[in-house]
Order: sequence, then structure tokens, then C-alpha cells
Amino acid sequence: MWIGDVLIRAKAVGTETYEINRNLLLSEGPRADSVPNLEIETGDVASAGHASVTGRLDDDQLFYLMSRGVPEQEARRLGVNGFFAELRDRIGVRYVSDRLNTALETELERATSS
Repeated sequence: MWIGDVLIRAKAVGTETYEINRNLLLSEGPRADSVPNLEIETGDVASAGHASVTGRLDDDQLFYLMSRGVPEQEARRLGVNGFFAELRDRIGVRYVSDRLNTALETELERATSS
């Protein structure tokens, strides 16, 4: 469950904000609940918005990779890594990005070996 609360106070004239929650479901059964909340107390904001996306790996993308000789588990690994790429790129702290990559690879290896 994710609840995003953004409050733009009356004094925050000219604010630009956007909140988003992205969820990747890797198997059948799990679910992700998102509640993006945006409360604006002023009528003078530059922009404000929110979104929530929940989905699985795209079957067409997996098929594309597999039809070109990429094994299914590797295609799935590439899809998951692609999902996290924007986050890794935005972190900006090499040590943290490296830790995220290591944790992700460890989890993917564990999930594909079972």
C-alpha cells in the first residue's frame, strides 16, 4: 500500500510538483494499492499532478526479445532492470546506485533460480 500525500500550502504560490507511484508485478497473485493525494490550498500553482501505474512486464516486449534469441529469464531480467533504470539514473550517489544494482541482481537471481 502506498499513500502519497502532497500538500501545497496557500503560501506556496508558483509551485511545480508531481508525484507518481510505479508498481511492477512480477508474478500472478500480488497486488499493489496506490492512493495519490494532492491537496492544493492556493489557486496560483505553476503545475501540480499525480499518477499511479501498476502493471506486469509487457508480454510484447518479452516476446520481441525472446524471438531474437534472448532466453526468457534473461528477457525478464532486462525488463526488470529497465523498470528501475530511471530511478537508478536519478539517485546521483554512486554508492547508493551500486547497492541498488547489487540488491536487484541478488533478488532476480534468487527469483529465477527457484
